[in-house]
Amino acid sequence: MTKKKYLLMTQPLITSAVYGLIVLNSLLPGIFSPANAVPLAKQVLAKQTTEMPRWQYSVMNGSPSLRASAVSPDTLWVAGTKSSVFISENQGKSWKNVSLKSGFNGDIRDIEIFDSQTAIIMTAGSGEKSRLYKTTDKGKHWQLLYKNREPEGFFNSIAFWDEKNGLIQGDPVNDYYTILRTTDGGKTWARIQQKNIPRKLKNEAAFAASGNTLITGEKGRAWFTTGGFSASIYSSTDSGRSWERTALPLHHKTQTAGGYALTLNQKKEIFVCGGDYKNRSDQYTNLVYLPAKKNSNWKTASSHNKGLRTAMSCFQQTCLLTGKTGTEISSDHGINWRVYSDDGFYTMASHNNLFLAAGDKGKVGVLNVSVMQNKGQLKADH
Repeated sequence: MTKKKYLLMTQPLITSAVYGLIVLNSLLPGIFSPANAVPLAKQVLAKQTTEMPRWQYSVMNGSPSLRASAVSPDTLWVAGTKSSVFISENQGKSWKNVSLKSGFNGDIRDIEIFDSQTAIIMTAGSGEKSRLYKTTDKGKHWQLLYKNREPEGFFNSIAFWDEKNGLIQGDPVNDYYTILRTTDGGKTWARIQQKNIPRKLKNEAAFAASGNTLITGEKGRAWFTTGGFSASIYSSTDSGRSWERTALPLHHKTQTAGGYALTLNQKKEIFVCGGDYKNRSDQYTNLVYLPAKKNSNWKTASSHNKGLRTAMSCFQQTCLLTGKTGTEISSDHGINWRVYSDDGFYTMASHNNLFLAAGDKGKVGVLNVSVMQNKGQLKADH
């Protein structure tokens, strides 16, 4: 399953990777804003390049950089810098500030939700700045769950198969990527032995861009992606106990280029998006995928190559691909794409027909694709 999953106890994780609150004005005749909710600071309509519902933005208080997102059947979550966490219980009409109040100024780069009450957030940073916090009451209280013990360590992403079993992917320590595994819901973690993962390539690096560097799937499958003068995907078929590396045909000409995020479409085909954050708007290969057919080779998707893309998510045949410089949409499971919006986001998550995205300066938005499907706006991209 794709990253940013909603965990229904021991059931498989349900995809949530796009946090873009994109809703038709006609769906929002009045915006509910209770006293304890963060008011919608402003709503902006971005320039659209297709006859579809327009992005409608909310801006979170404090304008944090938002790089983590998740969606469950009844709650939306975004998180980012300044230990900021916000949730919505009405599909993004209003937002509550449930940020950490521990005095720790963390840079939250990932979030995993297990039900409407329970979530784990991951902060990124050197040494003890990489941490996990957990809530069981919708963010009213947060408990420090785990703190990085390696001075050279740096967490990039987390992913869970269920409420008990999950992984942390971190920067290399002693030339091997750090993969930590838990079987008790994150209370304790054990590092995967170095003999069970390839030594990192020269100049290879992983990026904590959107909470999608690492994802889990069915039957103990897991993947993470890397870059830095290379573009690779590491895969595991035994719940993260051992890993194999495969080169990807993504852009990888600089130290800041390569794979940034992964997702799975409805056909269980895996996609890796990326580019170069120092050259966000350049033309280069930014999306590749592995067809579901056995013994297939990695292929390039027709994404228009419009610069760095850091998140992708799918519902049925509809997929969205985004980065700070723009967003594309596909109606054939992510194979062919057309431009959706000139504006974009860092992170995305989805559940059923609701897509959510979040990005720079506290920007969040929502898209209900059932509206487009009912109006016949999702047509073939060929």
